[in-house]
This record gives sequence, structure tokens and C-alpha cells, in this order.
Amino acid sequence: MLKRRNFIKKSAQVSAVTGSALLLPNLGQAQTSPTNDSLNFVGPKKGYTPQVGTLVSMMNWMRETILWPVRDLSIKELDYLMDDNANSIGGMLLHLAATERFYQLNTFEDRAWGNWPEKDDKEFSVGMGLGDRGRAEIKGNPLDFYLEKLNRVREYSLQELAKRDDEWLLKIDKNWGWSHPTNNYCKWFHVVEHESNHNGQIKFIKSRIV
Repeated sequence: MLKRRNFIKKSAQVSAVTGSALLLPNLGQAQTSPTNDSLNFVGPKKGYTPQVGTLVSMMNWMRETILWPVRDLSIKELDYLMDDNANSIGGMLLHLAATERFYQLNTFEDRAWGNWPEKDDKEFSVGMGLGDRGRAEIKGNPLDFYLEKLNRVREYSLQELAKRDDEWLLKIDKNWGWSHPTNNYCKWFHVVEHESNHNGQIKFIKSRIV
């Protein structure tokens, strides 16, 4: 367990697990719920309003679960494709960073889905779409290449979430493309459960690497 925790602290640059100077307090908003800094505590976190902190606790826990099985993977393992229609582990890690970045742009900047700045479109659109283009282009990168993107995107999420409150989290988007109106909480919970889905795929592919 100690070895596992040390790996996560290093790969996530401490910020996602223990908090850092980037986790700015939400000034002027009282924190009335009990908090706990344990990674295994799902609930309010210091520096966030109660519901936002609960979301952050889920994001932190799921991120450790994603990073643990990919530790020490080689470029060959990250690039491994089970068949002609499969995604690589490296491709899925980039996909997770891309998904979170695009949800940042949608929820923090109120951008319509697909209306991305050129820089973000260039960096993340291939990872978001995967498919044939992803298989052709997302390869040859060491693990640190993917960790840098995951950590950079996550640090920005934590900074921005610390600036927002529970009212923002519950704000409804009536024009969202799903079958029913949703809110920012549901969008960000989707970021969490999306990592959970790919966690299972990553573990399955890892078990089949030859």
C-alpha cells in the first residue's frame, strides 16, 4: 500500500491526492460539513463547498484507480493493440485527458460542445475521437507523456472547481445533447464514471498483452 501511495503521489504531483497550493479556498462561503483529507473519504473537502468537495473526492479516488494499473508500462505495452479495431492503453489515457479538458471548456467557459480553441482542438481531438486516426497517431509515447496531460488537465479542474459553489454545480443545462436536461454535477460525475469504464478496459488489455 505504501508503494502504491508513493507512486500516485509522484505521478499526480501530489495535487490530486493530498491537495496543494492550487486548491484555493472558496472565500466567503462557509464550510459547514465535516471534511476529511483521506483519499478513501467520499465527502466534503477543505477548500471547496460541500457538494463540490464531494465531487472532488470522487475524482481523486477514481484517478488513483486509473493510474495504479498503468505504472511502469513500457511504450510497447502502452501501444499494444489487441486487434485492428482496438484502442491502446496509451490511446485511452489520452482520451481521458481529452474528455476532461473538453468538459472544462463546456462547464467553466460555457462553450458549446465542439467549439474548442484551436490549441485544444489540435492537442486533444484525436485522443477524444480515437478510432483509426487514434490508432495511427497515438503511439510511440512514454508513460510520462500521458501523465503530464492527465495531471495538467486535472490541476486546472481543481483550481476552477475551488472557485465555484454548489449552486453552480446544480445549474441546469436545458440544451445539453442527452435525452434529458442535465446539470454541471451530472456532467462532472460523467467524467468520473467515464474513467471507471476505461479502467476496466485498461486492466483487460493489460492482462492480454503478449
